[in-house]
Amino acid sequence: MQLTPFLLDRWLEQKLTVATPVEFDLGSSTGPHWTLRELLKLAGENSIESLLDTRLVYTTAAGTDELRGAIAGLQGVDPSHVQVVTGSAEALWLLFFDAAEAGANVVLPNPGFPTNRALAETFGIEIREYTLRAENAFRMDPDEIRRLVDGHTRFVLVNSPHNPTGAVLSGKEMESLHDFCAERGVQFVSDEVYHPIYHDTNGGEEMRSAARLPHATVLGDFSKALCLSGLRVGWMIERDPKRRARYLNARSYFTVSNTVLGERLAVLALQHREAIYGRARAIAQANLSLLDQFFDEFRTVLKWVRPSGGMTAFPWLADGGDAREFCQRLLSHGVMLAPGDCFGMPSHFRLGFAASGESFPRGIARLAEILRHGTLRARATGGGAAIVSAQGG
Repeated sequence: MQLTPFLLDRWLEQKLTVATPVEFDLGSSTGPHWTLRELLKLAGENSIESLLDTRLVYTTAAGTDELRGAIAGLQGVDPSHVQVVTGSAEALWLLFFDAAEAGANVVLPNPGFPTNRALAETFGIEIREYTLRAENAFRMDPDEIRRLVDGHTRFVLVNSPHNPTGAVLSGKEMESLHDFCAERGVQFVSDEVYHPIYHDTNGGEEMRSAARLPHATVLGDFSKALCLSGLRVGWMIERDPKRRARYLNARSYFTVSNTVLGERLAVLALQHREAIYGRARAIAQANLSLLDQFFDEFRTVLKWVRPSGGMTAFPWLADGGDAREFCQRLLSHGVMLAPGDCFGMPSHFRLGFAASGESFPRGIARLAEILRHGTLRARATGGGAAIVSAQGG
């Protein structure tokens, strides 16, 4: 049993190790960063004193009652339905571990978060992928998913808003797929780490969490929409008591519990979530407007689908070439994007438009300047290398 190399994390960690410092991180998928000082300021003057009195001991494997209650309030569920985990990464480990049995298959989006495929392969689970196509604005095809499900399907996973494309399922699509799975006894899993960050959805439809649906398993965390990746806290909403008991038992072996300070700070963040969401939305939407201008200027060499939610987009080279060399060259200019081969789609690259926060306008201006006057990429042709230039846009 071996895990495939995690290309995405190996790429992103270069921002800490490359000889030329990464001045503009346009490849990461998180929101604008918060400092501990900024977070405590939301809670008022006495917040630091209450933290200083925290006993540095284990929390329970299910999570503290205070945190489970805060998450339950956010999601509109009973606190007993909340399983706290170490980020959404552990939620995925629990999910795939529980699904592993002879002959099992799972239905996953392609492209998707690399961990999904890696864990299925590691546990020997057959992978059935539904494709999110650029020509269809990366939207899910419900009929394609239905055709993939059979009597051995353990779960169907959707991710909305989607990483890396920013595609969003409508409420009707979510409900229809949930009902289809429930009728067949197939677990329906909704990865919602970017909820509730939306930009342009179905005529102003209010996008609601799948936690409202009676048979849905919902994954959430503090890393994406809540912008606090350093807390390493996530959650699962699970109404099925037998499944929830298996998750709790497995977690007791895997990680035991989170850090008590991380859970205390997570509660504080949920108490002030509207300030955190508000900052993320404001920065993401302002930076999206800059991307509208950017991709219009460079439309002959770069293509994109404007994301409807989340904080990432998944553009591609107009000629269909491999984007890794393009991303590698940008690193030498202090700009980081994430190459699409990390997601199994080499001509694409992931562009995060919130992690860099208020510095994003300068980052996208740097990228535009490189494309106007520099080299876009090198491409092998015949016996030599052809240089494709983006001068003049």
